[in-house]
Amino acid sequence: MTGSATQTRYRVEGMDCAGCAAKIDTAVRRLPGVEDVSVSATAGTMTVRHNGQSNLNQLERAVTGLGYGIAPAGRPAVTHRPGHASPDDAHALHSHDHGPTAGPWWKSPKAKLTAAAGLALIVAYGAGKLVPAVVPWAFNAAMLFGLVPIVRRAFMAARAGTPFSIEMLMTIAAVGAVIIGAAEEAAAVVFLFLVGELLEGVAAGRARASIQGLTALVPKIAFVETNGRIEEVPAQSVAAGAIILVRPGDRIPADGIIVAGESAIDEAPVTGESTTRRKRVDDVVFAGTINGDAALRIQVTAAASDNTIARVVKLVEEAQESKAPTERFIDRFSRYYTPGVVAVAALVAILPPLLFGAAWGEWVYKGLAILLIGCPCALVISTPAAIAASLSAGARRGLLLKGGAVLENIGRITAAAFDKTGTLTKGKPQVTDIIGFGRSEADVLRLAAALETGSSHPLATAILARAKAGNVTPPIAEDGQAVGGKGVTGRAEGVALFLGSASAAGERAALTPEQMDRIEALNADGKSVAVLVADGTAAGVIAMRDEPRDDAKAGLKALADAGIRTIMLTGDNRRTAEAVGRKLGIEVRAELLPAGKQRIVRELQKQGLIVAKIGDGINDAPALAAADVGIAMGSGTDVALETADAAVLHGRVGDVAAMIALSNRTMRNIRQNITIALGLKMVFLVTTIAGLTGLWPAILADTGATVLVTMNALRLLKFKGA
Repeated sequence: MTGSATQTRYRVEGMDCAGCAAKIDTAVRRLPGVEDVSVSATAGTMTVRHNGQSNLNQLERAVTGLGYGIAPAGRPAVTHRPGHASPDDAHALHSHDHGPTAGPWWKSPKAKLTAAAGLALIVAYGAGKLVPAVVPWAFNAAMLFGLVPIVRRAFMAARAGTPFSIEMLMTIAAVGAVIIGAAEEAAAVVFLFLVGELLEGVAAGRARASIQGLTALVPKIAFVETNGRIEEVPAQSVAAGAIILVRPGDRIPADGIIVAGESAIDEAPVTGESTTRRKRVDDVVFAGTINGDAALRIQVTAAASDNTIARVVKLVEEAQESKAPTERFIDRFSRYYTPGVVAVAALVAILPPLLFGAAWGEWVYKGLAILLIGCPCALVISTPAAIAASLSAGARRGLLLKGGAVLENIGRITAAAFDKTGTLTKGKPQVTDIIGFGRSEADVLRLAAALETGSSHPLATAILARAKAGNVTPPIAEDGQAVGGKGVTGRAEGVALFLGSASAAGERAALTPEQMDRIEALNADGKSVAVLVADGTAAGVIAMRDEPRDDAKAGLKALADAGIRTIMLTGDNRRTAEAVGRKLGIEVRAELLPAGKQRIVRELQKQGLIVAKIGDGINDAPALAAADVGIAMGSGTDVALETADAAVLHGRVGDVAAMIALSNRTMRNIRQNITIALGLKMVFLVTTIAGLTGLWPAILADTGATVLVTMNALRLLKFKGA
């Protein structure tokens, strides 16, 4: 390995909260050669940037030493290595961050430990009733049953650089309670702690499963065509270039291009689009979508590890590792908050007896309760839990955001700058007008389609699509020939034909003033006009324009209603751009080069606006990079997934407003979570000092708040759109 930085991604099992992630982050960051670490408890992943001095075996041992399973992404996680504790030793007794996260929660080592601790508590209670003299010993034994793994993890975390972990606070509180003779409460507190952590793990598992569930959309098998035969093979083994058969009603097992067949495709599982889309030869289809009413032959374009769903899952997991500004602030705050709470607890336990002669037992008890109240778990998880749920909910609806910072920033935008072609418009010209000069409209379309048959030019495609939609069958053209920059010539039904620009048509046939007025009016409306000449006479015109997306006007109105300024930035000619702008009601800047778009974004920012740039991610790259938030429009393409800060999979303009709505809802949820976390702690802090509550409510103030915060964050998974 050279000295240059390398990035390795791991899947880590057993992380349930931000405290788990913080311990792993601290332990790994201390290792030689590690330059940066990003850990996501909700995604169960860790990305490490390291150089030639790093020892990956040592890195993995550091993580397994804390009791977690780890393996490079794509391989099953392991929980131990030769010479280290086995899974049974390391996990069956581990209270906070243990065991594989797969499978039913009640079968996990954590659930078994919690049940055993509860049973030990019941046995201790029963023994105490039968033989009162053994009460302290019985409850001490029950407490130790659950506390031993907590103590073990506390010291492992301390050695790895996290002395103020929840396990350490629990250890101090439990041992202190035993010393002052509160063994029964100590045993109950340990059990309640385990229950709270189990519930937290279940909630974290739900958040993790929400995005991982996308992978289940891809079928396990595929039907591959080989030498004229159809073979059933694992979908994971299908390589790019293979031809697969997809039957009606089946899920498509791979990204690809249709080479034979036509069918309605349900893309809702991938893009959130509620209506099916008719797909034909040469159209792109995505893994996990559902074939409707006809068999399709599809040429695979991406291996299973690189299909749309795999890239979406990878993108969201990486985004969950990217911290939002609010999350980074809370992380910094918690570094000082926990030691501060320990100091306050010590002062509460010591000062009243020393200064005022108060009873040591009473105030030590209160100090121990404050230790438990002060655990920062609920506060630390308040932001990442909400962000993870939002990123997952957005991804399942075709809204991809690259990290918490993007999610937070997009709700603050005050201006949205849109590209025109392919963003506000469909990106494909459509026939808007057919006008006959002495011939019927159908005749003009029929002869024009004859000349364009076989051409892949966008205007030719538009004419042929209109003919097909109108069930017009063009005659066979002969002697077809392209006239560079002017049009196309040919002969059909014995008639010499030309189809091209008005100026080129004027060289072949005289156009009357009335005909020129009609053409000028169409041009003024932003339309491209092709004139058909038949045997030296103007036979008619066909006008085409790249029409706005069906939802563009409503999407722009939703942004305007939210107080966001909208503007179109396009390289197209001014007349065409202004025609589209009038139709959509948007401010227009036209005839711009990529640098010009970037300049206007900078100008808007100088006016104090927070700018989102929405485009296709190629021509708009400079402007996307300059904007506060860059949003790529597309249907699952590499550009849509990898360019800019966010991507809209199904290209709806209205989804920009949906992203903003998701951001605003997330920030409200985060504020609620912080209020819950700190509010409960303040209430129990006051009641503990006043002597109204003790150790039992104290542990509930921590684990209970953590569960409440996590469940509140999971409400974001129900997000449906703007």
